[in-house]
Amino acid sequence: MTTNNLVLSGTITRSRRFKSPAGVAHSVIMLEHKSQRYEADMLRNVYVQIQVILSGPRFESVAEDLKAGVEVQVQGFMTLQQGRNGQNRLVIHAENVELKT
Repeated sequence: MTTNNLVLSGTITRSRRFKSPAGVAHSVIMLEHKSQRYEADMLRNVYVQIQVILSGPRFESVAEDLKAGVEVQVQGFMTLQQGRNGQNRLVIHAENVELKT
């Protein structure tokens, strides 16, 4: 099975935009998610901070709205990305984004 699909909502804490050498527009946001979920019949606090990458022309119409403090829901797939320090981290590559505010 090859399922890799994630839906996560939260607040943008940082954002930046750039174009690749090939001219593809990218927005990179840091998404902060806070909630409470039940696990083993006990309520637990959940906190996640994860980078989300939005690439291509379909996100250009919302790119200017992706600023710190904006609430969004993203849907996409997860992958490993190697940072400049050589450390691997999980990131979300968005396939859809919905502004909540």
